Amino acid sequence: MTPPECYACDKEAQFDTLPPRERVVHDRYWRVAHAFDTAVPGWLVLLPRRHVTAVHDLTDAEASSLGSWQVGLSRALREVTGCDKTYVVQFAEAEGFAHVHFHIVPRTADLPQERRGPGIFGLLRAPESERVTAEQADRTALALRARLGGRPGGV
Repeated sequence: MTPPECYACDKEAQFDTLPPRERVVHDRYWRVAHAFDTAVPGWLVLLPRRHVTAVHDLTDAEASSLGSWQVGLSRALREVTGCDKTYVVQFAEAEGFAHVHFHIVPRTADLPQERRGPGIFGLLRAPESERVTAEQADRTALALRARLGGRPGGV
């Protein structure tokens, strides 16, 4: 059952018609999307495919593949974006976004010091003129999909 006002569940209900940026790669338990309001190309969101609001409520199967997804996506982002490292963050507190989700964010060498660490969130909800476009997000999604072959480890 889709809870009211859950962005992730609303998208999951449209799964078969989602553009590449909303389903970069997926498996039975997880779906990866490109963040929609970011100034950072390759800012990914890893979401359980069922409604979950706390990490401790993940099933054993979901939990056992979580690390593979996080590492596989980080490796693919390094290859596709050239980032130095990735940040992996989970809060799930914003209204409409309480569904557990992990931000997997590429951190480039030239990122200003004030945007490093938690400051990276200053590049989310970016002004429209600074955001990665839907077309750019789709291109990044397809490049990542090719690298990963649809699987978390990319092998």
